[in-house]
Amino acid sequence: MSEADKNPCETDGVAHPYELTLRRVLDAPPELVWRAYTDPELLSKWFCPKPWYITDAVVELRVGGRFNFMMHGPDGEKMPSSGVVLEVVPGRRLVTTDAFTPDWKPAGQPFMVSSVEMRPTDDGKTEYVAIASHWSEEALKQHEAMGFHEGWGLAADQLAELLGTL
Repeated sequence: MSEADKNPCETDGVAHPYELTLRRVLDAPPELVWRAYTDPELLSKWFCPKPWYITDAVVELRVGGRFNFMMHGPDGEKMPSSGVVLEVVPGRRLVTTDAFTPDWKPAGQPFMVSSVEMRPTDDGKTEYVAIASHWSEEALKQHEAMGFHEGWGLAADQLAELLGTL
């Protein structure tokens, strides 16, 4: 197994105990899924389950680069999301966290490390695997209660719809 095929949330083959995972097969090659995930304009079209949406997306594809956006709710809610890139495997994997600022200072109370993998399938599609790893069981349960499975699932549906237009 190559380094690019390993789950970044595993240590010695054991999954992280506080992770949530979403898996989908998308009808597009990994390069197109990568583009939709890393192009701020495209990311803004699908990344948040409607009626929520994001603006001001910044994606800097380098270790220490920013992965930031502002989430907007239907009732005027605003939730900033600021993170840094931990790993970039072009076309295959992007790992980010909200634990640090771009100058590697602690960013307050960290919530998760996000890993997104785009694995090619034999039929030209992409196995899309999104993993949210948390520091504690409490944070994991909080994310589940916030609607991880539904929200990230709806966003993946929106991604699939967008891919059909590219």
